[in-house]
Amino acid sequence: MLPGLSARADNLPVPPVPPAGLGARPLVMLDAGHGGKDPGAIGVAGTYEKHVALAAAEELKRQLEAGGRYRVVLSRARDVFIPLEGRVALAQKHDAALFVSMHADAMVDHEVRGASVYTLSDDASDAQTAALAQRENASDRFAGPEFEATSPEVARILASLVRQETRLNSARMARSVVAAIGRELPLLPNPSRHAGFVVLKAPDIPSVLLEMGFISNPEDEAALRREEHRAVVAAAMHRAIDAYFAQTAPFHPAATRIAG
Repeated sequence: MLPGLSARADNLPVPPVPPAGLGARPLVMLDAGHGGKDPGAIGVAGTYEKHVALAAAEELKRQLEAGGRYRVVLSRARDVFIPLEGRVALAQKHDAALFVSMHADAMVDHEVRGASVYTLSDDASDAQTAALAQRENASDRFAGPEFEATSPEVARILASLVRQETRLNSARMARSVVAAIGRELPLLPNPSRHAGFVVLKAPDIPSVLLEMGFISNPEDEAALRREEHRAVVAAAMHRAIDAYFAQTAPFHPAATRIAG
């Protein structure tokens, strides 16, 4: 165990029991960043981000499943490359109630360390991202049976409401992450940030991207290589996820209907 850190999991907020009719426990998709031919960032001691991300996601999956309140699916369970859009598609295929992408970045400045969490930015960083966002927003995700008898105008309004709800819930999850992680780990200044990450672009699934630290920093890298430290990160994320679902009912776009 790293000095000053503990993997305590006491006093976790208790999520509500799923309402009758919605069936199973909410499904959490854990996305281990990078993989296969894409190693991600490489640490000062040679650590690959893809390995740290998968190890941390596996530990979080173990802890969440042990709690018995969620179904959990990994976007990848081995060292394999999955395109960013494919990760989003997997979350949609599994009807995920929450998507958490796990990373450990690098910077030229090796003094920078600390965790942070990202949600999707309203402002695209470049033309390619803007085009991708437009495609996602107009996707056939909103052309299922529940929209068959709906006019295009009403369908657009409904899709907009779904996206708005998704953004609000993503921000709520980000706040839960900062509160939980900040109890255990150093954070970047202004740790809740926004960017146009492709992997966060599911229009109907609350999504966050966690940077567990910077493997370009010797202290962060050494910590993330240690199993006991990853258990601390996972315990904090477990608390964050519990806190999120304690105040947020899983959102099911397919359950949305047009009255009248």
